[in-house]
Amino acid sequence: MSPESKKLFNIIILGISFMFIFTAFQTCGNIAQTVITNLNNTDFHGSGYTSMSIIYGVFSASNLVSPSVVAIVGPQLSMVVSGIFYSLYIAVFIQPATWAFYTASVFIGIAAAVLWTAQGNCLTVNSNENTIGRNSGVFWALLQSSLFFGNLYIYFAWQGKTHISESDRRTVFIALTVISLVGTVLFFLIRRQEDAKTPGEEDSANEILGGSSVGCLNSVISCINFYYYVFTEKSIKLSFTKEILLLSVTTAYTGLELTFFSGVYGTCIGAVNRFGSEQKSLIGLSGIFIGVGEILGGGIFGLLSKNNRFGRNPVVMLGIVVHFVAFYLIFFNMPNNAPIASMEGTSDVAYMIPSKEVAILCSFLLGLGDSCFNTQLLSILGFLYSEDSAPAFAIFKFVQSICAAVAYFYSNYFLLQWQLLIMVIVGFFGTVTFFAVEWEAAAALAARGSDYSSI
Repeated sequence: MSPESKKLFNIIILGISFMFIFTAFQTCGNIAQTVITNLNNTDFHGSGYTSMSIIYGVFSASNLVSPSVVAIVGPQLSMVVSGIFYSLYIAVFIQPATWAFYTASVFIGIAAAVLWTAQGNCLTVNSNENTIGRNSGVFWALLQSSLFFGNLYIYFAWQGKTHISESDRRTVFIALTVISLVGTVLFFLIRRQEDAKTPGEEDSANEILGGSSVGCLNSVISCINFYYYVFTEKSIKLSFTKEILLLSVTTAYTGLELTFFSGVYGTCIGAVNRFGSEQKSLIGLSGIFIGVGEILGGGIFGLLSKNNRFGRNPVVMLGIVVHFVAFYLIFFNMPNNAPIASMEGTSDVAYMIPSKEVAILCSFLLGLGDSCFNTQLLSILGFLYSEDSAPAFAIFKFVQSICAAVAYFYSNYFLLQWQLLIMVIVGFFGTVTFFAVEWEAAAALAARGSDYSSI
């Protein structure tokens, strides 16, 4: 096997490993609140919303130290240990205890930061300027497929169930824990860079991996200094620039709607008693159609971005229109108390008799709109900060994670109508601020005599 083939093999294994782990974790996040409200154990007083709030809050803070951890431990071992913590979090649901649930939430927040930092390192050292696009695409496709498998399993496993019994819960979470552990074990198949390098890459590989203890120590110190500069000093300065302040409103919206479609909306569907025997299985079907919207939108707008003479604004406009249509339909279709309904669910009616077809259509629209915003945000950040993208993307992830944490927290208390109203307001202003940055970028490009379609 040639060195390039070995690198591609590493990328495929990386993608498959993440596919298994996030098949388990995303499915767990989608059904967590529904499972918790169906617990008969009165000693358990946890909340799925609070857990996810803790995870995102700790995740955003842990991004400050995760690069140093990966530099010291190494990317492969970092991913293995992180995968174990993901599996432990999922395993908590087999026999829930409040203290274990929230403790695991803290640890998985740290593990998530380390896992994604290590993933970026692994992707980078196994790519070059000619293969990074292909490798990123392969990894993204494998990762996004996780939205299908776990939710498809829930759809069939919970078919015809209106209440999740202890046996149902244990069966599902034992299976998800095993799936997560399989993904974790697969990380061991990733070959070290020194095994996959070409002769001309020997020095750089030794520098990355630390050919000696002195080299490793120097690498760690350099890494710590670099990330301190990127994630603190430089990020703070960049945070107060006009472009970043404006785009932070758009980024904040992506954090709020991420919380809604990945955790709250599935809980709403599972709480509506008028869906009958399909009440719980529809949670899985909803997750599948969110994935369809994400992948379809990402694929279309990824291809259009190369030949789009109108820029990014039309895609963002499509995203906000699609989301507003989804919010309007959800407001009419879902009872207001659905996000915080008790174990018995809710038999309330909003402004129409709850429709399964409308509920699943909204799932697709939520995924499609999310892909519109995220693809264009990543695009404009990469364009504006092409020479120094690390601090810009660090701010993006930090703001998004903090807002997701806040949204998960207030989801414990706010009725559906107030959650939708918050997203409508922030989404409107986020779209306006994105337009302002895009128009300014287009004007600057035109002043230099460049073609707008080149962005």
